Parts: sequence; structure tokens; C-alpha cells
Amino acid sequence: MTPASAPRLPATDYRELVAHYPDAHCALHYTTPWELLVATILSAQCTDVRVNLVTPELFKRFPQPHFLAAAAPAEVEALIRSTGFFRNKAKNLIACAMRIDACHGGVVPDTLDALVALPGVGRKTANVVLGNAFGIPGMVVDTHVGRVSCRLGWTQQTDPVKVERELCQLLPPREWTMCGHVLIAHGRSLCKAPTPLCSQCFMVESCPQVGVKRMK
Repeated sequence: MTPASAPRLPATDYRELVAHYPDAHCALHYTTPWELLVATILSAQCTDVRVNLVTPELFKRFPQPHFLAAAAPAEVEALIRSTGFFRNKAKNLIACAMRIDACHGGVVPDTLDALVALPGVGRKTANVVLGNAFGIPGMVVDTHVGRVSCRLGWTQQTDPVKVERELCQLLPPREWTMCGHVLIAHGRSLCKAPTPLCSQCFMVESCPQVGVKRMK
């Protein structure tokens, strides 16, 4: 990578984002690592608001992995239908619960490698659980993080794994979890897809995307 195309150091931008979103946090409702894992799996292609409406009854029926491991797919599908892709999600949730019960003594593992080995769990889900349920640094890269970090010039990558690696290089581990929170908050409130609300954005003076528009 040449100096001209190297990612911008986000220190100033990051501090400004944190100052603007000091209370940014995981929007999914949970009380245990298991609940957060389930909620995050359900959040794929679904809003956190919808997931939070569905999970209370789901957690009541299946408070621990071994309960869900023995569940009938039809019962799980009926509970999560409104989250979309409910058949595949139910299949993954049951398989995930079975793996946790059989391989981890019914306890959600707290390492990236062990989490991504679970059915239905990718790096994004694993990092959500690590950072929020276990307090272990995890850089979450969802569509908001990918979009906003690219617009701010923190990365030029589009592959989520490559974006994750570059962001992890730009910030110390203690900031990884909060970084995801503030980028998601900014993406939801102002830096929207497909059209960002640049005229309302507090980052407008430092945003390279706005600078490019002004030069045209």
C-alpha cells in the first residue's frame, strides 16, 4: 500500500465520535452471553428493535443451550418467524446450542476461534459477544462499520475481515469494542446508506468524502 492510499489515522475522528456518542452501546437486549449470542444470530438481516421484541419469549422458553438443543425446529421457527430467514436461523440456533452443550459443557466459549466454530456464528457475531458479554476486545464490522469507516478514510477495504484487520491496526485493543458502537451509531443516525446526511453531520469538516464533493 502506497502512502497516498494508506488509511488515515482515526485518532481525532474517533475522539470526536466518542464525544458525540458517549453512551453508544449494543442495542440488543440480553443478560447472559448465551442470550447475546442468540440475539446476534437473529439480528442478521433484521433490526435490533425487532429482535428485542422476539427474544423475551425465546429466552423464557430456552434459557440455556441444552433447552434449545432439544427443541423442535417448528417451535423455534414459530417464535422467530418475524426476524426473517427463520428456518435457517432456527436450524443454526439449534445446531449452535447442541455444539455448546456437547463441546463446551453448556457454556458459551469466550475465544474467537471457538465462537466462529459454532454453527451460524461468523466473526461479526463472535466479536459482538466477546466485546459486550465478556469484555474481551472485539472489532465488530457490520454494514454500518464498513460503510462509515470507508467514508471517513480509515480503510479502503470492502471485505469485512480486511476492514476488521485494518481498524484493529489503527486503534488500540481497549478501543475496539467502543469503536464498533460509535461507528454503528453514526451510521444509523447520520452517515446513512445510500445517502448520508452530510449537511447535518458534525464530522463534515474532516470527512474526506465531503472534501471530494467540494473539489468536483
